[in-house]
Amino acid sequence: MLIPTPRLWWLVGAGIPLALGGAFVPGLESLVLPWNVALLVLFFLTGFIARKWDLVEVDRRMDPVLSARVANSIRLRVRNLADQTIRIRLKDDPPPLVVADHPEWNLTLRPGEERDLRYSVTPLRRGQERFGGVFIRYQAPLGLCEVQQLLPVQEEVRVYPNVLALQEYDLLKQKGHLNQIGVRRSRIRGLGQEFESLRDYADDDMRMVDWKATARRGRLVVKQFQEERNQAVFLCIDVGRTMLGEVDGVPKLDYALDAALMLMHAAKDKGDQVGMMVFNDAVHSLSLPRKGRAQIASILERIHDVRAEAVQSDYLAAIAFLRARWKKRSLVVIFTDAEDPDAARELAAAVSQLRRQHLVFVVRVDDPKLKELESVIPTDRYEMYRRAATHWYRSERHQASNILASSGVQNIDSEPQDLSAALVTAYLVVKERALI
Repeated sequence: MLIPTPRLWWLVGAGIPLALGGAFVPGLESLVLPWNVALLVLFFLTGFIARKWDLVEVDRRMDPVLSARVANSIRLRVRNLADQTIRIRLKDDPPPLVVADHPEWNLTLRPGEERDLRYSVTPLRRGQERFGGVFIRYQAPLGLCEVQQLLPVQEEVRVYPNVLALQEYDLLKQKGHLNQIGVRRSRIRGLGQEFESLRDYADDDMRMVDWKATARRGRLVVKQFQEERNQAVFLCIDVGRTMLGEVDGVPKLDYALDAALMLMHAAKDKGDQVGMMVFNDAVHSLSLPRKGRAQIASILERIHDVRAEAVQSDYLAAIAFLRARWKKRSLVVIFTDAEDPDAARELAAAVSQLRRQHLVFVVRVDDPKLKELESVIPTDRYEMYRRAATHWYRSERHQASNILASSGVQNIDSEPQDLSAALVTAYLVVKERALI
């Protein structure tokens, strides 16, 4: 693509005095046409020559997968292939459903010089996205036109739930600062069912004292147990109509998947198996529990582009499907949003079958704005109706929570920013108390 420059327009404008001068010097106006034709020929000739130049090499580098709703770093490595200093304008073409902070630069590169350019993109949704090519623009000889070229560096990329949060989790865990992201650890030591070792008494529960070892050593000795490994955590992800609801423009399903990812990561660290089921009015995907990074990667690949649908979820059928295919006692975590008493009763009835053999969590996403709306003092009829509707909705949701609690289910109903931490904390308590 050839783009006229201001220099070209100035030179075209120079033909105006020639046309006006024809009034004083006969025949002078006849030079205007040859002048403009010459400029046009030079415009295309120099542009054609410049299009043949192989000026730069561009390589785009980024993580194999991107995280939704957080900033992801993109790096462009640019190298000057010419034997002279060049000036170019460069612009990357990120996917349409991402927010890019500044993918455009003006560069001056010496012969053979390499330059690393960085910017960030924030994908607005999970799924498959595509980066286009990289546009470069440079000036042709004589400066009459700029040449714009598209370098073919297109590539597909998958957008997952927030995998970048796992790096923060690992870093804070190494430093013993998980409380910074809201994860609380018990101070009780040595709980579990698997014997690990003996150690000297240090203000422990007297029930943990090993009296035989104490007699042999002549001092108080306690048994220390470790958390059991190789247990199973089963994630049941509802993709029915209630998960279409949004908080701050983000589907509740996305917040649920972020929390599910964090829980899978914590379970992997504890040596536990992780499985997954996706359902609404039917079961769409099932992965039986296994250990390791490969299992988590497999689950992420299955759920990275899953979408909620406007159908009523069938809890009873989904639970029956799970019970028929998995017998080992597990922690079963159901991500849903039963927000009214009827849905809660149906869920409680389904979960009652699971509780005979498994420990069950129900995870729901609360909307913090509803608390604010309920506390607003209305000043007009519209605000009065809105407050009444909000109060009714929150009352229904509170009744649903009570129904789930009375059925013996641990109900985790948290706002989006607290959901992952609340879920991981509950899981760690389960491990420390050997409840699975």
